[in-house]
Amino acid sequence: MTGVIFDVKRYSIHDGPGIRTTVFLKGCPLSCWWCHNPESQSAFTEIIYRPERCIGCGACEKACSRDAIRLTQRGYVADPDRCNGCGDCVSVCPSEARESVGREITVKELLKEIEKDVLFFDESGGGVTFSGGEPLSQPGFLEEALRSCCELEIRTAVDTCGFAPRHVLETIAPLTRLFLFDLKLMDPVLHRKYTGVSNEIILENLEWLTENRYETVVRIPVIPGVNDTEENIQGVGRFLSGLSIKPDVDLLAYHASATEKYRRFEMPYRLQDIAPPHEDHLRDISDRLEMFGLNVSTGG
Repeated sequence: MTGVIFDVKRYSIHDGPGIRTTVFLKGCPLSCWWCHNPESQSAFTEIIYRPERCIGCGACEKACSRDAIRLTQRGYVADPDRCNGCGDCVSVCPSEARESVGREITVKELLKEIEKDVLFFDESGGGVTFSGGEPLSQPGFLEEALRSCCELEIRTAVDTCGFAPRHVLETIAPLTRLFLFDLKLMDPVLHRKYTGVSNEIILENLEWLTENRYETVVRIPVIPGVNDTEENIQGVGRFLSGLSIKPDVDLLAYHASATEKYRRFEMPYRLQDIAPPHEDHLRDISDRLEMFGLNVSTGG
């Protein structure tokens, strides 16, 4: 069983309890306007081009078997309709102006990387967190990786947007000690506008997790002008307080640190002019949600 990942972050302290290794899987069914990992959205390997590093040697153009690279005013740019992400241009670039994002890996190979940090897991109460992208979009690979971690008694967590068929969640849940469940917007029209999909399945899956008593922390990215309205805050509070078990809530402040990533991928970034929410605003949202009997933190 193989999967496609784009990063393995060691010594993470924001993706669950203790010191963790976070595995980022490629591919996501959502296209959130504020996504800080645009490289995660495609399920396939991609090539980043940094024109400021390019020395104009033309080696990439010569190495491309699909005739996808052409010299333009921006430098040696690849035609996305022709490029298959093979990486031949990356291997011959002397100035590292081209970089592959995403690599295919087996579960066995991944476990070798994860096992390097078992000592830190044991001492801190940490473990491995599968994130993305959306890890549930690679269900077979995720299931085998989770099962292998469980066999090694490594604590597991899954960071998910919740947009997946129920049968996938039913398979994954018994192998997962903690779900970090992203909740973005309650209004279905606005949810589709800002993420590209309906929130119906997402809300149903969150209900199912709490009904079946799977430990879940709801993480809410606070996006000024998008989901920090009184209407959305009240909607979130009513929904979460009505679940079988009230989950803990973690408010995550929006930041525009991914602007440079969007430029490299030649993708539009529609929220780059929005300022991060002030700490006082986060505390105000926290206070309002706590009025519904919810335990809320703002530390990320």
